[in-house]
Amino acid sequence: MKLILKETIESLGLVGSVVNVSDGYARNYLLPQKKAVLNTPQNLKMLEREKAKLDIQIAKEKGLAEEIAGKLEGVVCKITAKVSEEDRLYGSISVRDIVDSLAAQGFTVDKSMVLLAEPIKTLGTFTVPVRVYKGIKPNITVEVVPE
Repeated sequence: MKLILKETIESLGLVGSVVNVSDGYARNYLLPQKKAVLNTPQNLKMLEREKAKLDIQIAKEKGLAEEIAGKLEGVVCKITAKVSEEDRLYGSISVRDIVDSLAAQGFTVDKSMVLLAEPIKTLGTFTVPVRVYKGIKPNITVEVVPE
């Protein structure tokens, strides 16, 4: 089903773009939440009229994202964890631990923004990308130290 997005959705696209999604996703989520409208000639005309406003909104979102990325770039998250005598972690460091560490430093980040491939299971320093906006991924440093 072809839809026109009314707001930016990370996995689909930017405001005003025409996307093709499954019928169930459109009927059950995007249309009831008013995040998209059907791709009809009438809605396309409305989109053309509002194109200038949408371009300004996209520029503001991207500018804000670049500002946040500048602040996040190079941030060091120091996470303490319990370790055994052989310096192995009892548990693992997950996305939630990184988000909590960033929140303690004053950064508000969603769990879905932290791109950690798999939980950290060893001591050391790791580089983790954070998706702030489409194409903008600053790297943060995560240091795992013994408690």
